[in-house]
Amino acid sequence: MKNIIKYENIESKIIDLREQKVLLDKDVADIYGIETKRVNEAVKNNTDRFPDGYVIEITDGEKNELVENFDRFKKLKHSSVTPKAFTEKGLYMLATILKSKTATQTTIAIIETFAKVRELTKTIKTLSQNPEKEKQKNLMQKSGEIISELLDNDLQTSESETTIELNFAVLKFKHSIKKKDK
Repeated sequence: MKNIIKYENIESKIIDLREQKVLLDKDVADIYGIETKRVNEAVKNNTDRFPDGYVIEITDGEKNELVENFDRFKKLKHSSVTPKAFTEKGLYMLATILKSKTATQTTIAIIETFAKVRELTKTIKTLSQNPEKEKQKNLMQKSGEIISELLDNDLQTSESETTIELNFAVLKFKHSIKKKDK
């Protein structure tokens, strides 16, 4: 099944808030192709489905920090509405409420993206803790494949090579990916 929503469109919207990976209500609405107020109405009308840890009410300080650090949140600066942030669990619950073909495909893309980001985080952590060169090489290969999936899932080329270079405090990661026609 081909997802309408590409992984990179979702991955680029995921932010860290209170040591959790979340999507803001505005971004969730954009991904689902609906108005932000519809997302928030779904939460308001189904409060029993969103216990603590599913939706985070953003504080004014966090809102100001988002506006300062992300250009895409500039409109929040003068907004009287405090945005909500959906954790992965909150997004799954929202998916049970929003019903449409687009919502289903979007939910699948969101789930896959969060799973890949989680897998990449785990692989990079393992990579930085493992001194064995052969094990590091295998982990770097796996990391490169995950990054490739996140960045260019539906790439159609005759043959190309992409080099991804990431610098972490404990290591420098460089991986080349060759893709041929699908």
